[in-house]
Amino acid sequence: MNLSTTLDPVLLRSFVAVVDTGSFTRAADSTHLTQSTVSQQVRKLESQLGCELLHRKGRYATATLEGERVLSYARRILQLMNEAVAQTSLSAEQQKIRLGVPEDFATHAFMPTLSAFAGEYPGTRLEVRSGLCSDIWRGFQQGDLDLALVKQRQGSAPGLASWPEPLCWIDSLDGNSLDKHPIPLVTFPIGGLYRSEMAHTFDSLGLRWRLAYVSTSLSGISCAVEAGLGISLLPRRLVTERHRILDETRGLPPVPALELTLHAQDKLSAHSRILAERLITACNNTFEPVRAAQKWP
Repeated sequence: MNLSTTLDPVLLRSFVAVVDTGSFTRAADSTHLTQSTVSQQVRKLESQLGCELLHRKGRYATATLEGERVLSYARRILQLMNEAVAQTSLSAEQQKIRLGVPEDFATHAFMPTLSAFAGEYPGTRLEVRSGLCSDIWRGFQQGDLDLALVKQRQGSAPGLASWPEPLCWIDSLDGNSLDKHPIPLVTFPIGGLYRSEMAHTFDSLGLRWRLAYVSTSLSGISCAVEAGLGISLLPRRLVTERHRILDETRGLPPVPALELTLHAQDKLSAHSRILAERLITACNNTFEPVRAAQKWP
């Protein structure tokens, strides 16, 4: 036998199966191969090692003395290979964290937290998805996200922690969109929470309205209002110096605050929990928490 010979685990697996089952027929069933294939693989292994590994007696097969020696190594080799595959798969799964955040939090609000976490845990692959909360929530429910920050109506779905998100009506500082007929609205596409609240409010007031600007970008919405394209409903914290807040004196009723909630899947890796704790801290520094973080699931 050449000492540089490399043992093929496929051949070893067939050999072990024959010894364990006592026949080529049963070994073929357990390995999902044909009997002739199992026989060929064992003979190839014997040729590589330069010795007989099996006593063949009719339909039965038992290990020779050399076969028993090889059997011990074969089991260890196959076990180590299985452990290597399992540990690699587990490690890769633990190192990937999938986070979903609203578009307005994917900028300056959370970037320092995410950057610090990525720098401290370079072996962790952080995947951040931003967009409409309806899309983020759908992805979380489908199991595509480990952690998800979503804006929702208060108390609609409990999570690890929640914070209030007060809303207000805004117009351009120099504009007066309420005097236009129909009233131009600047909003998100269908599915956005703000959009449904806007439409419901103007319909209940009996005021005609039209969509003047629709965008999935929060910065685009803000800029469109600043430019005087129409009225929008946005979080109060996002009002700029180029905006004017509209209240009841202009005939617009207050809108109940939404709720920013951090959701987590039932089973989280240790690193995912660390990230969740840091997101909670970041939100606590920005908002007043309405309830403390709940016990980990």
